[in-house]
Amino acid sequence: MKYVTVLLMFVPVSIVGSLLHGDQRLVFFSSALGIIPLAWILGEATEELAARTGPRVGGLLNATLGNAAELIITVFAIREGLLELVKASITGSILGNLLLVLGLSVFLGGLRNGTQRFVRSEAGLNATMMTLAIIALIIPSIFGHAIEVKDHMGVEWLSLGVAVVMMGIYILSLVYSFVSARGEEVSEGHAEPAWSPRKAALVLVVAAVFVAWLSEILVSAVEPVIASLGITEFFLGVIIIPLVGNVAEHLVAVQAAWKNRMELSLAISFGSSMQIALFVAPLLVFVSLAMGHPLTLSFNQFELLALGAAVGIAGLISLDGESNWLEGAQLLAVYAIVALAFFFLPTGGA
Repeated sequence: MKYVTVLLMFVPVSIVGSLLHGDQRLVFFSSALGIIPLAWILGEATEELAARTGPRVGGLLNATLGNAAELIITVFAIREGLLELVKASITGSILGNLLLVLGLSVFLGGLRNGTQRFVRSEAGLNATMMTLAIIALIIPSIFGHAIEVKDHMGVEWLSLGVAVVMMGIYILSLVYSFVSARGEEVSEGHAEPAWSPRKAALVLVVAAVFVAWLSEILVSAVEPVIASLGITEFFLGVIIIPLVGNVAEHLVAVQAAWKNRMELSLAISFGSSMQIALFVAPLLVFVSLAMGHPLTLSFNQFELLALGAAVGIAGLISLDGESNWLEGAQLLAVYAIVALAFFFLPTGGA
C-alpha cells in the first residue's frame, strides 16, 4: 500500500495552508487527503497489535482505533455547532461499514477465494445487535418530534436515557463475545507481527495527534467549502467525511477478506457499525452536552430508511454463515443507490 503513504505530502500542505489562511477549498481537500494515510497508519499499527490476538480482539481493536479519526472529526464539528453534520456522519459511518466496506470485502474476497465461510452464530448476533441499534435510533427520532412540540428538554432527556441504555447493551455484547462465546472462532492463518508492541503504540499515538490536528483544520473549512461548491452539509457528512475518517478500517477489512480471513473482516465491518451506533453516537450525546451544543438522537426519515435497508440486507447476507462475490456486488449496489439519493437530496430532509 505504498501509494497511500504518498498522500502524506498533504499533511504539511494542509497545515501550512491553514496557518497562512489559504484557499479554504484547498485546505479542506488537502487535510482530507492527509487524514487518509494517517488513518491507514493507525490501521497498520492496530493490525500489528491485532496479529497477537484472535479475530474478536483484533476486530475490536481495528474498529475502535479505526473510528478514532472520525470521532475526533465529529468532536471538532460539535465544537463548531455543526450538529447536523455530526448526525449525518454517524449515519454515513454505519452505511459505509455495512454496505461499502462489507460489500468490497465480500466481493473481492469472493472473487479470489470463492465461497468464504465464517461463524454463523456470531453473524446472527451481529445482525441482531445492529437491528437493536436501529430501533434505538428510531425511537427517539419518532417520539422526539411529538415531544418537541411541548417540551424541548424532554427530547434531550430522552436522548440521554437512550444513550445510557445503548452504551450498556454494547458493553454487555462485548462481555458476551469475549466470555460466553469462546472457542467458536474459525481458524484463520495470519502473518507474525513485524512490529514490537512499543513501536506499534508509539506509531498509534503520533498518528492520532496528527489526525486530531488535521481534523480541526478540516472542520474549520467545512462551511466555506459547502458555500463554494454547492454541495449540502448533509451529503458531506453522510458520504465524504465517513470515507475519510474510516479509511483505515476499510483497507484492513478488505485486505482481511482478500487473505481469506472473513472472520476478521466481518468483525471489523459489523464491529465498527455497532460501535458507532451503540457507543460513539451515545458518547457524542454526552460530549455535546459538556461542550454546550446538545446533540439529540433524532435522525430524519431519510437517514432511518437508509439505515434500516443497510442493516436488513447485511443481516440477510451474513446469516447463512457463508458469502460469495455476488452478495458483495449486491451490497455495493445498495450503497451506490443510497449515495445517489443523498447527493440529489437538497437539504437532508431536515
